[in-house]
Amino acid sequence: MRLGRRERPVVRGAGYERELRALLEGDPGTLARYARTLPPDDRKVVERLARTPFLVVRAAGSFGFDLVALRSEFSFPLEVKASRETTIRFSAASGRAHAQLAEHTRAVNRVGLVVVYAYRRIGGGKGDPWRVYVAEGPDGAGWRRIVRRRVPLVEATREGNGVLRWASGMPLVRFLDLLTSLAEPVRESAA
Repeated sequence: MRLGRRERPVVRGAGYERELRALLEGDPGTLARYARTLPPDDRKVVERLARTPFLVVRAAGSFGFDLVALRSEFSFPLEVKASRETTIRFSAASGRAHAQLAEHTRAVNRVGLVVVYAYRRIGGGKGDPWRVYVAEGPDGAGWRRIVRRRVPLVEATREGNGVLRWASGMPLVRFLDLLTSLAEPVRESAA
């Protein structure tokens, strides 16, 4: 069966999951490659990430999330998606991604976390190849409230299926800059 342009499945790529993990963990080689895709002003964010990396745990087998990022100020589960297309529709691939979104949303809302979706565009040209979104849920407090209000939501179709649109996502470097700005007052008060 030949798939049309709109029906192409999401690329499953453990390589992109590993790439994001290495970025968040502050791996020097991965950060250097990523920084080359960014304008010079954004490279400062990458330098700060190298100084204050995350502990990232692969969680696919146990929690249903791909990764969990941990740092003294933050913890959030991550779901990693990759595609050559500018839109990822969760209704594709038998709706598994939609069911997963609903399950993730229930799980994190119960414990007051924010689930982050990271979309890696394959062959998308210049600039940041990553976009970030959050799943819908209650605002919560502190950093969670700020993240929920500033980071774009996973969109929903009229039928209620999730959609990631490349153009509406927040570049990963902006997300990291937001987290860094939220963490600096916490780090300063702890010093």
